Amino acid sequence: MQLPGVGLNRSSVRLLALAAFYVLFLVLGASIFSAIEGPEEALRIRQLRDLRARFLRRHSCVADEDLEELIQEVVKASNRGVSAARNVSGEPNWSFGQSLFFSSTVVTTIGYGHVTPLSKGGKIFCIVYAMVGIPLTLVLLTALVERLMVPATVLLQFLNSRLGHLYQPFNIRLLHLFLVVSLLVGIFFLVPAAVFASLEPEWDFLDSLYYCFISLTTIGLGDYIPGDSPNQPYRPVYKVATTGYLLVGLTFMMLTLTVFYDIPQLNFGLFFLMRSDETTGDPEKVRLQTPGAVGPKYTQQLDDGGTGRRAVVRVKSRRDDSPSPEDTTPVHARP
Repeated sequence: MQLPGVGLNRSSVRLLALAAFYVLFLVLGASIFSAIEGPEEALRIRQLRDLRARFLRRHSCVADEDLEELIQEVVKASNRGVSAARNVSGEPNWSFGQSLFFSSTVVTTIGYGHVTPLSKGGKIFCIVYAMVGIPLTLVLLTALVERLMVPATVLLQFLNSRLGHLYQPFNIRLLHLFLVVSLLVGIFFLVPAAVFASLEPEWDFLDSLYYCFISLTTIGLGDYIPGDSPNQPYRPVYKVATTGYLLVGLTFMMLTLTVFYDIPQLNFGLFFLMRSDETTGDPEKVRLQTPGAVGPKYTQQLDDGGTGRRAVVRVKSRRDDSPSPEDTTPVHARP
């Protein structure tokens, strides 16, 4: 359905409004980040300049140009994942444990960026490996989420059987989502954050919680990497364990998103699809496609064993307009 005098359908108008809000959201985020982090950055720059000036005063034999050249080389190496601090005695970046950790960040699209391929052959292999590994990871995670939906929908069935006569189905679905989110936050955010805070000498609980969130949401800023502190004990085992945590945590994150999108009232993305115009402009289609809509359902005619007689089954309409628990329960969750 198009709006008169405009030539745009309703979904396009909603999409334009969403795009405008999105741009405003980016501008607002940039302004807040600039206001919060700008003074901190200026402070760090002043401290670094003072440190450099003190170094040159104490070591007058070192020219400022030579020091600048050394700093640039150190920064370039650090950006490529090669650290100049105790680099000789530390474990190499491409040991098996480190390489396994890097492979997991590539195929899960986390991409910390703290370690990158240095050779041309490594860059070519990384491209091919990611082209195969990313779809393979999505297939694996999707299959795991499908299995995990079985106990999740069993929990939803239990809540419907116990609370269906007291609360609306939408409220039960919200309770179900709250339980799943609580499980995600407790097992994959709070507990791992406490573990990382105890293992990493320079991380507090907030830093560890920040790392868990940035990683499991696949943002992967790379400012905090577990196991990279000097003389980290059992570093290869630590990296392998972190890889397992990331894979399991991403699976449960996808499960939580699936449970969220299974609630029709919370799936706001449907309002911006073009096919939404097919129903919003026709009240009868809205009534027919709404679960538990008021009004008698269509009669069903059943053949009676080939005798030619037909039995007409009529279903009475419900007195209220709220859907039953069965109407809002996913198909694979219904008994």
